[in-house]
Amino acid sequence: IIIEPTTMTTTYPSSPSRQFHRQSSATGGGAPPSSKPLSTDISSSSTYAYTRTPSSLITLATCNLNQWALDFDGNASRILTSCQIAKDQNASYRLGPELELCGYGCEDHFLEQDTFDHCWESLVRLLDEGASDGLVCDFGMPVLHGGVRYNCRVICYNRRVLLIRPKTAMADNGNYREGRYFTAYTAPSTGGGGSERHLLPTYFANKFGQRDVAFGLHYITCADGTTIGCESCEELWTPQSSHIDLALRGVEIIGNGSGSHHELRKLSTRMELMINATRKCGGVYLYSNQRGCDGSRTYYDGCAMIVVNGRIVAQAPQFDVQDVHVVTATVDLDDVRSYRASQPSFGIQAARLATEEGSGGGASNGLLCDDIHLVFDPLDVSLSGKNRPKVAEEDLSLQIAAPEEECCLGPACWLWDFLRRSGAAGFFLPLSGGADSSSVAAIVAVMCILVTKAARDDPEGNVAQDCRRVCRQDENSLWVPATPQEMGNHVLHTTFMGTDNSSEVTKSRAKRLGDAIGSYHLSIKIDLMVSAVLQVFQLATGHMPRFLSRGGTMSEDLALQNIQARLRMVTAYLMAQLLPWVRGRSGFLLVLGSANVDEGLRGYMTKYDCSSADLNPIGAISKGDLKRMLLFLSKKYPDFDVLAEIANAPPTAELRPIDAATATAEAGHSQTDEDDMGMTYEELGYFGRLRKISRCGPVSMFRKLLVTWSHLSPSEVASKVKRFFYYYSLNRHKMTTITPAYHAEAYSPDDNRFDLRQFLYNTKWTRQFAVIDDIVAQHPETDKDKND
Repeated sequence: IIIEPTTMTTTYPSSPSRQFHRQSSATGGGAPPSSKPLSTDISSSSTYAYTRTPSSLITLATCNLNQWALDFDGNASRILTSCQIAKDQNASYRLGPELELCGYGCEDHFLEQDTFDHCWESLVRLLDEGASDGLVCDFGMPVLHGGVRYNCRVICYNRRVLLIRPKTAMADNGNYREGRYFTAYTAPSTGGGGSERHLLPTYFANKFGQRDVAFGLHYITCADGTTIGCESCEELWTPQSSHIDLALRGVEIIGNGSGSHHELRKLSTRMELMINATRKCGGVYLYSNQRGCDGSRTYYDGCAMIVVNGRIVAQAPQFDVQDVHVVTATVDLDDVRSYRASQPSFGIQAARLATEEGSGGGASNGLLCDDIHLVFDPLDVSLSGKNRPKVAEEDLSLQIAAPEEECCLGPACWLWDFLRRSGAAGFFLPLSGGADSSSVAAIVAVMCILVTKAARDDPEGNVAQDCRRVCRQDENSLWVPATPQEMGNHVLHTTFMGTDNSSEVTKSRAKRLGDAIGSYHLSIKIDLMVSAVLQVFQLATGHMPRFLSRGGTMSEDLALQNIQARLRMVTAYLMAQLLPWVRGRSGFLLVLGSANVDEGLRGYMTKYDCSSADLNPIGAISKGDLKRMLLFLSKKYPDFDVLAEIANAPPTAELRPIDAATATAEAGHSQTDEDDMGMTYEELGYFGRLRKISRCGPVSMFRKLLVTWSHLSPSEVASKVKRFFYYYSLNRHKMTTITPAYHAEAYSPDDNRFDLRQFLYNTKWTRQFAVIDDIVAQHPETDKDKND
């Protein structure tokens, strides 16, 4: 390196390829280099002036918010809190969840003009109260543009709207119905991502002096060279994801405001998409999500995160009872530039895009905001001592709960949101001592553990305030439960509703579990009610039904079982209404159901029995996952050791008289669920996944199971498939009245929103079963036992 003893200025632009500029004070920078002998020694008498390299450090924030559909004031308050926390961490950009101003789950309320008007009112409040002062805020809200409803990102700074960016791909599968409410945006054919302007509401213009704003597929380019783009939820999952185009245009920071609900084993797939997106294209990817129950069956499971070049540098919890959780990270944008420059294939494709679009290289998509500076100078003395996260040097491991943890944590947080927002004084649960009702009780216990810890950590916080209100304590005090069992005694009421057909084994398990949780527990017998109803029937008809084991018919037997089950439902609602009064308290109780997803799929439940309730936290969880959850909790919480005993006991309905000759000590009864159903819970899991997730009808399911169940003969497989579809179609009507259940499983048969199918079937499946029979007949080894 040859350095002459002249005044020199070195500048490093923020682009990936730095340049070394030299300027001589004597020659004005135009003179050729000196012909004197070259030396690497620098004379101490020489004078040099260097302009320092512009900083490329930036602090970013994203969040989980527990929003509630149509709770505009509450939603705005939670957004304000998240913005303030981001400012406290000295972030210059804050990302929020999808449709956060109104709540993601407004559904058909999106068809109402009021919803759009109230969102603009909320945005005015946010800007007026300083949410965007010194902070680029990426909000989610619906916008009516040109008479069309769009799901949008609204980017604001210093009380101005910089950009409204509409969503280009709607989520319309599973629980999602976005296409019913919104239109996927398509940029005008003029190119450049669209050059439309959106006229802002009059009251907004009067308040802030801004009449219109850019509307379209733009990104923000700041004065310091920082670029910010948007990708909204479903766009990440599409084959042509938005982040690919943004990365090739040089956008460094991409924010994804999402409304993604929990489903068992789903989080890893979602997170891997973001990690792989930045690993492939480079960049900083921020993900924000709602977390909580916003008024329906789904639970949004948060897990906001920041990913840099495939590395996780910040992640928020997946399950929590707090309303607001903000995570921040300080990143070096030069890492992004260097990462992309190190991949020749990325440079080739970026250059190709620029060539195809002309010399502008897609610049028409960028909106220049020359008054916004987002990076900070670490040597600026005015910033010393400020609270700011350090630059992340090490990768964070992805925090994903095991399925057995998801089964209890997700429904527990969902129940807490429902309880505190409904105004109820607690829950009532018919506790039979079996795996299903015990799982529900255990989930409520986990809820009490989470809430008690949060309340004790901050007795003045929102969780503690909600806890005092739910438990009917003085809301002006600082009371918090001393233990989860103390809270359990306030909010959970359990009752064992036995008959002469019930065993002492299950009664004991129910009592021991209630004691461990701290619930207000009763043990009663309902034989008087059963007898009274049967006497009314006998007086009306002159006949008295008998169980099958006592000489009756199957119709009589089923009727006698169903009347017990239905009277338990009647008793449950009576208890839920009057137990607070009995205990000298105000309010009402929410009745909890306990039918699992496999029983719903098979229809193995009595219509309007204890499966009919206000809420069912396990209605979309399989029996196998529930048993694993019980075993997990028995190990995690030693006081709940009875859960292991319950998990290992054979499931039984206890609706028929006990046959002492066939009753087992583990079950305590001779009647078992799997014998009644004619199939195992494991087999039901196969049927459920193939029917819903793999979209199989009877024939295609049979073909797949021929391979999967190769240990069975074709005729045995055919018999099982036919039996399943017969009972599934026969009992499908029960799904039309099923209790609202926490959505957890992709093969849930919930007819209300998720699994849309008819409920009047030809249960003979004439064509389908005939094809199966033909396939079986074509196999020479029709029955393996005949060949043995």
